[in-house]
This record gives sequence, C-alpha cells and structure tokens, in this order.
Amino acid sequence: MQEWEKEDEEFKEMRRSKADWEFINAQPPHIRAALIYFIERGDIYKAARVADMTVGEFDDYRYKARIPNIT
Repeated sequence: MQEWEKEDEEFKEMRRSKADWEFINAQPPHIRAALIYFIERGDIYKAARVADMTVGEFDDYRYKARIPNIT
C-alpha cells in the first residue's frame, strides 16, 4: 500500500469515528448523502455539489455533524 493511500485511509477513519451519526442520519437524503461522501472522500467541493449548496453552507453542516476537516 502506498504511503498516501495509508494516510487517506487513516483520515477517513478519523472522520468516521468522530462524526455525529445521529445528526447525519436525521438529515434529508441529499444532505445525508453529501455528508457521507465527505466522510468517505474528504472532498468538500464535490460534497457541497451533492448537497446543492455552497462550500460555506455545506461546511456549516459538516461542523454540526462534528466531522473533522482533515486534508
């Protein structure tokens, strides 16, 4: 496994473990999908597009869901 792949996996695990899944699961489907996409990929720009929001608007949801922004 490449070093960057290992690092990506560690970041994904951190986002998963710290996330507030109760909050995430209470969101409408498109926002929930975007939050899960962000947890899995860490790409805030694509996640914001999935949620049909600006990056700033999505970042507010990310913060409320307690998902760390690790890059």
